[in-house]
Amino acid sequence: MLNYNLPRYLPSAEELPDSDDTPVDNELQELIPGLLKAILLILWADRMDWFFGVDMGIYYHPDEPAIVPDGFLSLGVERFYDEELRPSYVLWDENVIPSLVLEVVSQNYRKEYTAKLDQYAKLGVLYYVIYSSRRRRKPRLEVYKLVNGKYELQSGNPVWLPEIGLGIGCERGNYSGVTREWLYWYDADGKRYPTPKEQIQQEVQRAQQEAQRAQQAEQRAQQAEQRAQLLAEQLRALGIDPDSLG
Repeated sequence: MLNYNLPRYLPSAEELPDSDDTPVDNELQELIPGLLKAILLILWADRMDWFFGVDMGIYYHPDEPAIVPDGFLSLGVERFYDEELRPSYVLWDENVIPSLVLEVVSQNYRKEYTAKLDQYAKLGVLYYVIYSSRRRRKPRLEVYKLVNGKYELQSGNPVWLPEIGLGIGCERGNYSGVTREWLYWYDADGKRYPTPKEQIQQEVQRAQQEAQRAQQAEQRAQQAEQRAQLLAEQLRALGIDPDSLG
């Protein structure tokens, strides 16, 4: 982007369309990146140096239409500008190329393996992720890394992304009331980070366990007190004053 001969006047994000107005051909194109963003909002709640866009235009030149991936992640940018939030992602304002872009293929291919791949490589996007729900015999998730200007397919599921500090992979789960295969974030050991619903369930479970442990501790204290009282009564029956025993 820095090599472009940009005109002197550069429009701001507020002056540019926020997307290409192309309707998605499947709800998964919104739900899959939406889930990834929802997990990050919990995982990186204390960080303000990242931004995850969903179906948002990325402008790389004022005279060219925006590229609109289904999702993208940028690091080292302000998470919020103001309470109005970003209408689009403008590279000459942000000065940061997204680290990862996501395309979800559902009913129709939309140049994910041709024009979009070339555009993302030209911009210098480090990771290009394609998820296709149409595939039956081949892996549905493909993660490409930009190496010497060309994308190379990475192996594994999940795939660790060291420059981002996360892994990305797919497995069956439940989100938005739908049980199917979803994309998730993972840690360096391949452990999946929980969804917001799972996080709430885990917190509720921990609270219940703590309450149960507190109840058990109270019961043990009561039982110990009862045993002490019984012993004291037995000593008195023998003519021994329990208080005299120190």
